[in-house]
Amino acid sequence: MTTDTQQDVLIDRIGRTGRITLNRPRALNSLTHGMLETVRAALDAWASDEEITAVLLTGAGERGLCAGADIRAIHDDAKLGGAGGRAFFRVEYPLNELISRYPKPYLALMDGITMGGGVGLSAHAAIRIVTERSAVAMPETRIGLVPDVGGSRLLALAPGELGTHLALTAATMTAGDALHCGFADHFVPSSALPELLAAPDPVAALAALAALAEAAPASELAEQHGWIDHCYAADTVEEILDRLRAAGLPEAKEAAEQLLAKSPTMLKVTLAALRRARALPSLAAALEQEYRISCAALAHHDLVEGIRAQVVDKDRNPRWSPATLAEVGTDDVARFFAVPEGGDLGLTR
Repeated sequence: MTTDTQQDVLIDRIGRTGRITLNRPRALNSLTHGMLETVRAALDAWASDEEITAVLLTGAGERGLCAGADIRAIHDDAKLGGAGGRAFFRVEYPLNELISRYPKPYLALMDGITMGGGVGLSAHAAIRIVTERSAVAMPETRIGLVPDVGGSRLLALAPGELGTHLALTAATMTAGDALHCGFADHFVPSSALPELLAAPDPVAALAALAALAEAAPASELAEQHGWIDHCYAADTVEEILDRLRAAGLPEAKEAAEQLLAKSPTMLKVTLAALRRARALPSLAAALEQEYRISCAALAHHDLVEGIRAQVVDKDRNPRWSPATLAEVGTDDVARFFAVPEGGDLGLTR
């Protein structure tokens, strides 16, 4: 077995399968710059290794695959100018794109919490597996950010307006929801995971398990298409809120309350990003757009403030600036889509 020096990522082989284990269980396997580089190096090496026929991604511990990036580190770096955050994204987003076109079967085990950066390492895989314990989300608007790691494309392509609802509210998907919304392909009960993890050929093992497994859980979101599609089809966040309030449903009222707690700026940028992502030709193009947005967010008040309120001080009382939707104009939103200092990622060249 070979590992990185910090043991934050374990790289090994079982039979002809290359296995990547995110190994920061106390931090819910949250991602650091070094972890991303370790994963990238392993994938690059295995792509041309004839002894490796498949790759399996999993997370250490009992709580989940990965809760996302180490956002406390991003908070501290953003206060210093964001150079580290930009460098992090310049490694992370190309890695997400590589996973989407990896030349060998890439299986991602999305057991337990799989959010943010964890989605980026798993939901672009060829084979995406959820269990009854899966909790999948792009929760960026909770912290004054916008869905990234290709999440804007996944959300934009979800059925109807479900992706818009998930993006703006930062709601969590069950296994059934993830399957319905295009974030996962297969349901495997957690009791069958030991067999899958021990298999020298996980692709064949998955096929055998799928033939024996019970039906996947139903999607709760699928049953709410009516009001979600109507409310979130509006062209502006303000109109979405109006429709949610007028829907006369407790679920819609709760969604409106969720939106009102988020950064007004990031809500408008998120809606614009998803609308634009629908027209983009590829994941690579969506990641380029997300890189521009993320770089701009690193310099915006609301990212530092959102992480402070949710993670650092945990007072759950962010003081957004601007504080209201009315104060966020079209020019304010457009700035997030400008080419950042240092240029784009170059994924679409």
